Amino acid sequence: MEEERITISVPERKTKERLDTFLAGQIGQISRSQIQKLIREGLVQVDGNRVKSHHVVRPLEEIVVVFPKPRSPEIVPEDIPLEIIYEDHYLLVINKKAGMVVHPAYGHLSGTLVNALLFYCQKLSGVDDPYRPGIVHRIDKDTSGLLVVAKNNVIHERLAEQFRSKRVTRQYVAVVWGNVKRSSGTVETCLARSVRDRKKIGVTARGKNAVTHFEVQERLPLTTLLRLRLGTGRTHQIRVHLAYMGHPVFGDPTYGGRGRQLGGLNQKQIALGMELLKMMPRQALHAKTLGFIHPVTKKEYFFDSDLPDDIKQLLDRLHQAMDENAV
Repeated sequence: MEEERITISVPERKTKERLDTFLAGQIGQISRSQIQKLIREGLVQVDGNRVKSHHVVRPLEEIVVVFPKPRSPEIVPEDIPLEIIYEDHYLLVINKKAGMVVHPAYGHLSGTLVNALLFYCQKLSGVDDPYRPGIVHRIDKDTSGLLVVAKNNVIHERLAEQFRSKRVTRQYVAVVWGNVKRSSGTVETCLARSVRDRKKIGVTARGKNAVTHFEVQERLPLTTLLRLRLGTGRTHQIRVHLAYMGHPVFGDPTYGGRGRQLGGLNQKQIALGMELLKMMPRQALHAKTLGFIHPVTKKEYFFDSDLPDDIKQLLDRLHQAMDENAV
């Protein structure tokens, strides 16, 4: 894992806030105490100067944060249950649970899919990063669903080439806010990390091209059930594209999928919406289908996974509300 350096620009209208508090809200998967440690070690500079944690950030200041390269890969194998859909001598297909981070990162070295894989299987690829053995592609922590894992470097490279050349089939299911009027369509934009909030990805002309295809499966009270197919695989792509459409993923706290959508609803709709949000503390997004050419046998494989229980329960309640004509 190489040293990582990020630059954060303080928004023009930013109100007074301590540096450590501000950075804790900007950088994901790292605690305020870990940020304070970085500041003490001189790894955070504001406009080129070392500062203390209580420094009050000011509009347009430029903050540089350096995450040091770890001394050694100290990833500990952990006995964490895995749902293995398929396995052979060359690869595995895993159905990842929501809430599990795919690979370790600074300040988050345990409880990940990689920790679980190292316990289960000692032979994993290591072509990209010692902190990502076997990991060919990723899905977000709070997104559930299918991932393919490589057991050696040759298999990893051949699978990665299929991802790069867009020969891998990836289909997702999402419950989104609102009535998606078009029965199908494509969203194509450029995406890049937000300069205002490092935890977010935004639509911007300076980013990388991203393509998401969608199809309406069912229209439900307050929501729509969509099937989505990735044309590209950018970070947070589906979540950003659906929010860009005005239909954020239900329950998504980062891209407007929680309480913000309750505005303008009547009392009965608000009550139902709040009930549903309590049922779904994460984004209702699942990587349901994964298809690729096996790097050795050359056979075409398609894997499908059941919806997780939380999304099933959400849909059951929505169907009940439809039957009751609740909204």
